[in-house]
Amino acid sequence: MHKRPSGLLLDLDGTVWEEDGLIPGADEAVAALRAAGVPLRFVTNITRVPRGTLAGWLAEFGVPATAADVFTPPLAAAAWLRQRGIDRVLLCLPEHTHVEFDGLVIDNASPEAVVIGDLGDGWTYEILNEAFNRILEGAEFLALHRNRYWKTGGGLAVDAGAFVAALEYASGREATLVGKPSLPLYHAASASIGLKVSEVAMVGDTLESDIAGAKAAGCQAILVRTGKFDADELAESDVQPDRVIDSIAELPGLLGE
Repeated sequence: MHKRPSGLLLDLDGTVWEEDGLIPGADEAVAALRAAGVPLRFVTNITRVPRGTLAGWLAEFGVPATAADVFTPPLAAAAWLRQRGIDRVLLCLPEHTHVEFDGLVIDNASPEAVVIGDLGDGWTYEILNEAFNRILEGAEFLALHRNRYWKTGGGLAVDAGAFVAALEYASGREATLVGKPSLPLYHAASASIGLKVSEVAMVGDTLESDIAGAKAAGCQAILVRTGKFDADELAESDVQPDRVIDSIAELPGLLGE
């Protein structure tokens, strides 16, 4: 690995926890890193619940956290919209996540932007078609992420990226990505702990959204052999992490903590 990173961006699903509970040793690893004064953020593409809920789940698993410790694509999206003076949005997200867009106006009839995220079981043809028509009418088209699937206790499930792709195909327009692996998210997440992107390492379980994005942004990249890790994919990919470790439990030792 390159020089020791000054801070860490930790993926959640597949890295800190899986559907059936905490990755063994994750709580001790985070506690050791914090005790050593290593600044960190939990950086996730999960957008089906607000940051406060994610922090609550971490706390239930024995990893003390507040909403401020979690960085999600809605934060990047809201900042992107405000920077451009966009006030009216159509959000394809569960209603309880709309809190992340505080100050913006929900306007499904004449939005200036359509934001696609993890609507999950809430997707219907009517919602998809409404988003499609607003995009055709010229609304900005934002994707919180392009994850193709995620791992559940019952197997793999289609994720928001499939709906983004459907809308791109139907509308002939390409979405602006604001979640992993987009560069703005890595820069914003790094800045949230007072560091430059070159000073942090991203730790995650997927080559596509965690490692490729981190490398493109200029972060160090550490791949864990948990979650969606696929040894065959790693062997065949042009994207290579700086280090591969068995799990997040090895992080303190890797950093000498």
